[in-house]
Amino acid sequence: MDKAIRIKIKKELTSQQEKKVIQLKGALIAGAYTDIIHISDEGEEFYINHFITSPAKKAEVLDFITAYLEQQSLDGAIWIL
Repeated sequence: MDKAIRIKIKKELTSQQEKKVIQLKGALIAGAYTDIIHISDEGEEFYINHFITSPAKKAEVLDFITAYLEQQSLDGAIWIL
């Protein structure tokens, strides 16, 4: 099973959206889903954030991210790839 999780994030976000993205990344690290999140440039409009998690936690972390995006109204700003 693939352990990598990739998230596509718009480069142009409001300051409130930026704060929520930072909180999401902090929650992923604090929740022991990963130790580091890598960021790469994806053209002029997007960043790709990716990290490795344990195979046992992959479904849990995807559920966590999905719930966070819905709760914080970040649809249209962040996508799980």
